[in-house]
Amino acid sequence: MRSSSSLAFFLFLGAAAAGPVQKLSPLSLTTLKKVPRGGGLIADYNKALESKPILTKATTSLVGFGVSDALTQLFIEKKDFNLMRLIKMASFGFLLHGTTGHFFYNFLDSVMAGATPAFVAAKVAIDQTLWAPVFMCMFFTYMCLFDGTPELILAKIKQDTFTAVKGSWVTWIPAHTINFAFVPPSQRLLYINAIQIFFNMFMSLLGNKKVD
Repeated sequence: MRSSSSLAFFLFLGAAAAGPVQKLSPLSLTTLKKVPRGGGLIADYNKALESKPILTKATTSLVGFGVSDALTQLFIEKKDFNLMRLIKMASFGFLLHGTTGHFFYNFLDSVMAGATPAFVAAKVAIDQTLWAPVFMCMFFTYMCLFDGTPELILAKIKQDTFTAVKGSWVTWIPAHTINFAFVPPSQRLLYINAIQIFFNMFMSLLGNKKVD
């Protein structure tokens, strides 16, 4: 309320300084109505999705994974900040999460269009029984390759994949039920990345855990 009052006060001063208020002609009113208004951040995001869907989703994942790792390092681990680790997580989001997510969820929506209870349940089941283990193996492989330790890939997958998948079940079964039931297909990856900011804090810890 205070900001609205202040705005009205300054508008009044501006009008007083400009002199008597002149009546607008019908032509002036018509011109004012035609002045385009900004659509905001969501509208700009939707336009980017339409024009460059893969790049937009990949960039969204880059931001999501980068923010998650930064939060993990700053507020959970509280150690010296590791910039290369941040780049590792963010680049995985850009190169693999955003791109594979685009094609995988588009495929699910193409073969099971609609949000019937049967389709929602089937999509969640496929995502969490088939895609989740594949995604976790892909994630741990990328982590090891980025660190220059390809010889640890199999050991890392054996050590941490089931833990990661169990965490995925706890988080993504309810989250994807909402996702497939209510979220428009074009917005799926944005919704996923919003939730994944918190889930990826768990993945950041697990992905950077040393192989026993």
